[in-house]
Amino acid sequence: MKYKIVPMIAGLLLVHMFTNCFSQNIDKKVFQTAFTEKAPEIDGVLNDSCWNNVDWGNDFIQTRPYENKPPSEKTAFKILYDDDNLYVFIRAYDGEPEKISRRMSRRDNFDGDMVGIIIDSYYDQQTAFSFTAMASGAKGDEAVTQNGNNWDESWNPVWYLKTTIDKEGWCAEMRIPLSQLRFGKKDEHIWGIQLIRHIFRSEERSIWQFIPKGSPGEIHLYGELHGIRGIKPKRQIELLPYTVARMERFQKEEGNPFLDGKKSSISAGLDGKIAITNDLTLDFSINPDFGQVEADPSEVNLTAFETYFSERRPFFVEGKNIYQFQPSRSIVIHNMQADNLFYSRRIGRYPHNYPDLGDDENAEVPEATTILGALKLSGKTKNGLSVGILESVTANENALIDKNGNRREESVEPLTNYFVGRVQQDFNKGETTLGGIVTAVNRDITNPALDYLPAEAYTGGIDFSYSWKERTWYFSGNAEFSYVSGKEEAISWLQGASARYYQRPDADYVSLDSTLTSLSGYGGTFKFGRTSEKRLQFETALTVRSPGLEFNDIGYMRYSDVIHHGTWVAYYLRDPFSIFNNFYLNTNYWMYWNFSGKLLSTFTNTNFNAQFKNRWRINGNFTRIGENISTSLLRGGPSFTLPGGQEMNLNVSTDHSKKLSLYGGNYQGIGDLKNYREQAYWMGVNYRPMNALSVSINPECSISESVLQYVETIQQVNDPARYIFAEIEQKTLSFTFRLNYTFTPELSLEYYGQPFVSAGKYSEFKHILEPDADKFKDRYHTFLNSEISYDAEKRSYTITENSSESSMYSFDNPDFNFRQFRSNLVVRWEYLPGSTLFLVWSQGRTSTATNGTFSYGNDMRDLFGIDPHNVFLIKLSYWVSL
Repeated sequence: MKYKIVPMIAGLLLVHMFTNCFSQNIDKKVFQTAFTEKAPEIDGVLNDSCWNNVDWGNDFIQTRPYENKPPSEKTAFKILYDDDNLYVFIRAYDGEPEKISRRMSRRDNFDGDMVGIIIDSYYDQQTAFSFTAMASGAKGDEAVTQNGNNWDESWNPVWYLKTTIDKEGWCAEMRIPLSQLRFGKKDEHIWGIQLIRHIFRSEERSIWQFIPKGSPGEIHLYGELHGIRGIKPKRQIELLPYTVARMERFQKEEGNPFLDGKKSSISAGLDGKIAITNDLTLDFSINPDFGQVEADPSEVNLTAFETYFSERRPFFVEGKNIYQFQPSRSIVIHNMQADNLFYSRRIGRYPHNYPDLGDDENAEVPEATTILGALKLSGKTKNGLSVGILESVTANENALIDKNGNRREESVEPLTNYFVGRVQQDFNKGETTLGGIVTAVNRDITNPALDYLPAEAYTGGIDFSYSWKERTWYFSGNAEFSYVSGKEEAISWLQGASARYYQRPDADYVSLDSTLTSLSGYGGTFKFGRTSEKRLQFETALTVRSPGLEFNDIGYMRYSDVIHHGTWVAYYLRDPFSIFNNFYLNTNYWMYWNFSGKLLSTFTNTNFNAQFKNRWRINGNFTRIGENISTSLLRGGPSFTLPGGQEMNLNVSTDHSKKLSLYGGNYQGIGDLKNYREQAYWMGVNYRPMNALSVSINPECSISESVLQYVETIQQVNDPARYIFAEIEQKTLSFTFRLNYTFTPELSLEYYGQPFVSAGKYSEFKHILEPDADKFKDRYHTFLNSEISYDAEKRSYTITENSSESSMYSFDNPDFNFRQFRSNLVVRWEYLPGSTLFLVWSQGRTSTATNGTFSYGNDMRDLFGIDPHNVFLIKLSYWVSL
C-alpha cells in the first residue's frame, strides 16, 4: 500500500514548488462613524438630525452578474453609535420603485430585495455578524465563521428594523444593540464591515468593499469601520422561560391501557444566555421542548447503514459550527461527508431498547429520551482562541409495562452524560489554525438488557490548516482516535457492526474477539489544494481510518477500515459570456482500499453547473463506478465482487424571481451486466400569487431494480452460513406540499405535508456461492422451483437444497408496503422582540402491508382510511434581558 501513496506525496511536493501564485492587492475602504448623544427613531425615514453627524458611504461595486462593474442602482449608507447601540441607515436608490420586490417572509428566508451589513466586531478577520433587511421589513441574521465559509442562520439576536419605500427607492434603518455583538476592551476600536445589496428582479448583487469572486475567504478582506471610542463590552444576560400545553388524540386499541385514544400534559422549561466574560457566552436549557420542530422526511432504508438526518432543534443548531469536527469533510470523499465526531441527534434520541413482552403484556415506551438539561459555553477571545464546551444529561427512560392491570417498569435507555469540548486557535489572522476536540459519553446501565451499549465512549482529535500566498494555497489535516469500553456483549456488537464486520471469514487481518471489553482506533485526513478567484482550483486528499475507529455513540460514522485517496479539479467562468451568466465544471476521482491493502473501488466523476442569462439554471453529473469489492453486502459474510456501473443526473430550474417558478430533475443508474437499474424523477412548482403567500408542491418518484438485495443470513448447526438474497423491484412516490403565509414579519403561518408510499417486491431468491468467481452469475445460485416453496398462511419460504430434508430452512416473505403521512401546521407570533407564541398542529398516519404491490390509489385510500395521530401544542416563551 505504501508504494501507492509515495507517488501522490511526490506529486504534492512537485506542485508545491510551483505555487508562485498572484497576490491580492485590495485597497480597504474606511468609513468614519461618530457618536450620537440622541438616538435616532427607528422609523425608516432619514429625519433625525443626528444622521447629519456622518457623511454618506457609497461607491458600491457590482459583483454579480458582472464583476467589478458599476451597479445599475446607487446605494449609500450611514453608521452612528452610542453607549449601547449601533445605528445603520441604508438608502437603496431605485429608478423603478414600483418594481421593488417586497416578498413577505419569516425571519431568515432572505427573499425579495434586500440590503445588509456584516460586522467583524472581534476584528479577528475570521468571524462576523450579519444583519439583513428585506424591503418587506423582514429580517435575516447570521453568525459568520471560517472567514466567510460558514453562515449560521440559526443565530437569532434581538435587534430592530424599519423599512420604507418612496419615489427614490427604499430605505432600511437598524438599531443593533451592542450586547448582541462581541468585542474586547479597547479605548478605540477598528471593526471590519461589509455592506451588501441585492436587487431581486435582476439578481444583481453589489457590495461596498470589493472582494473578487472565488477569493479564499472574505472577512479578512472587509473594509473598516473607524471612530468607535469609549464603548464597553456588554455583559449579556437573557432568559427565556416557556410553558407548553400538549394534547394528543389517536386511535384507541381495545385491551391496551396505554392506547386509550388521548393524552395531555403541561410542562415548563427555561432557556438562557449569559455572557460569562467579554468573549464567552453560556447557553443553557432546562427541560427543553422541540414540539414546534418539523418532523424528519419519511423513508425506507434497506441498507445496513444508519440514515443521516439533519439537526432541526434550535438549541443544538445555533452555533453548531464551533463543535463540528468532520474528519473527511472534502468534496472528493464519497459517502463519508456527513461523518462527524459530534452528531447532536444522539442527544435526546429514541430509546435504544424495546422491552421483550410476554403474553397479554402491553408497553408504553417514550418517543424520545428526556433531556434533563444542556449547556453550551462558547466564544472567541481577542487573541483568536475559539472555545466550545457542550454538556448534556439525558434521563434514565423507563418503559411502563402492563399485564392485566399489574404494572412494572423496565429501563429502555440509561441515564447518560454527553460532553463535547472543542478549541481552535487562529494565528496570523487565520492564515494558520490549530485545534482539538474531546468527546465523552458515560452511561449508567442498570438493566442487563442494555449491556450491549458501551458504558464509556471517548473520542479526541486535532486539526490544523495552513495557507499561504494570500490564502490561495492551503494544506490542512486532522487526526482522531477513539476508545470504547463496556461489557463483552457491547464490544462484540461493535466488532460485528456494519462499520467494520470483523467476523468476515475472508478478513485475515481482523477477527471478532468475544472476550474484549474495549475497542480503540485511529484515523486521519490530509488535504492540499488551491482556491482563488482564478478560474482553476483543485484539491487532493488522503484519508485513513483503522478498523477499530468508532465514534457513533456521540458522532456519526458509516465506515472504518478504509484508506481513501481522491482529487478534484474545478474550472470556473464567473462573469457572463455568450448565453451564460456563469459556468462551473468539475472532475474528480476517488479510490478506496481496506487495511489489508486490497483495492475496493474506483470512482470517476464529472459535474457541471451553469446559469443562463435569463436566470434559468442547469446542472448535472456523470459518475463511472469500476468493478468493486463490497465488504458489507453480505452483512458479516465474505467480501463480494460487484460489477461496476454508471450513474447520471440532470436538473433544470427556471427563474425563481418570477411568481411561478419550476424545477425538475432525473437520475439514472445502470449497472454492468444488468446487476441493477435505478431511476428517479422529481419536480417542483413554486407559486407566489402575492407577496405574503407562497405555495409549493414537490413530487418525487423512484423505481429501483437490483439482482442482489440482502434478505437474511441462515446459520444452522454444522452447516456453513447461507446468505439469502433476491431480486427486488421497489417503487416509491411522495409529494411534499408547503404553504407559507406571512401576515407580518412577526406573525406567520406555515404548513408542511408529505404523503409517502413505497412498495418492494422480492423474487428470484438465491444464495451466495463464490463471492469472487470470475463470472458474476457464478457468484450465486438462484433457487429452482423444486428447491423453494411458499406457505401463504405463514407467509414464509422454505428451501430444500439437494432434495434433502436435513438441509431445509425457512425465512419470512420480505415483500413490503409502507405508507406514511406527516404534516405540521405552525402559527408563529413574535409578540414582543425575542418573545414567541407557537400554535402547532401535527398529524401522522402510518400503515403497512405485505403484498409488495405498488398501487398509489389503493395505498393512499388505505393510508387516509386509518385514524390519524394528532398532536396539538401551545408554546409560550417570554424574553427577559437583564
